[in-house]
Amino acid sequence: MSLDVANMSDAELAKAERDIARKYIGGVPWMMVIWGLGNLLIWLSLWPLVIFAGLPLWIAFIVATVNVGICYLPSHEAQHSNIAKVGHPLRWLNELVGTVSTIPLVFPYRVLRMTHMKHHAHTNDPEDDPDYWNKADGWAAAIWKSIKNRQPGAVDSYGIALEKMGDTPEVRAATIEAIIWRLSHYAILFAFSWSGFALEAFFIWWLPKQLGSTYTLFFLSWAPHHPFEKVGRYKDTRAFRFALGNVLSSGMQYHIVHHLHPAIPLFRNGAAYWEMRDILKARGCQIGDL
Repeated sequence: MSLDVANMSDAELAKAERDIARKYIGGVPWMMVIWGLGNLLIWLSLWPLVIFAGLPLWIAFIVATVNVGICYLPSHEAQHSNIAKVGHPLRWLNELVGTVSTIPLVFPYRVLRMTHMKHHAHTNDPEDDPDYWNKADGWAAAIWKSIKNRQPGAVDSYGIALEKMGDTPEVRAATIEAIIWRLSHYAILFAFSWSGFALEAFFIWWLPKQLGSTYTLFFLSWAPHHPFEKVGRYKDTRAFRFALGNVLSSGMQYHIVHHLHPAIPLFRNGAAYWEMRDILKARGCQIGDL
């Protein structure tokens, strides 16, 4: 049944939106659990398959690149406690998925969760949104900027965001964890290279990490927030249509639903979007093309 949004007040629109959102919230999103843990196991299996079982390195490179490109989203669900809230018997699973799923991306869970909450609180704010550094005029510029932002000497927007949070035990723990992750990554790459497996280290981890990082920053940061100019609950994120479909954009076509109702799991955002689309348009949301 379609709503007559043109004749509804703001309060009525807000209630209708909340009523729709509630239908998609709840339950353990087991698909994200399987996705996060299964994807990691597939990536880990590439190492012995290439080194001991003769799997062609070019095949492993393709699979590893996909692994890195899709590894962030299960952690993202955990960052919002969508797998299990604090106090839930499966809270340990939420933290496990959040922590280990981004190992291929080499991005620690504590840093991701703390800076991502900052992003939600200050979306598109030049001073306080850690993702604002992904702002670029177009898709080619966005890809190039994501590469430049990972070069030595580039601004560490996530590090700056942590510093602004103050010298707290949580910030110190996140900083130490980030250092350990980074040094461990380099040490493992060095160890494999020293042992005669430099190409394996390069094509299973280093290069897929670079490509996966670029993909993640493009679709999960730049595309749904471009042009990074508007602030406000219904203006700082947009819906868009990607020519190659929702799957290849990691579900980000409907990222606007996530910012409005982060408790809705990723794989339900599409259905929720289409049900509340008229409401979002009436509330001034940006719904356009990419």
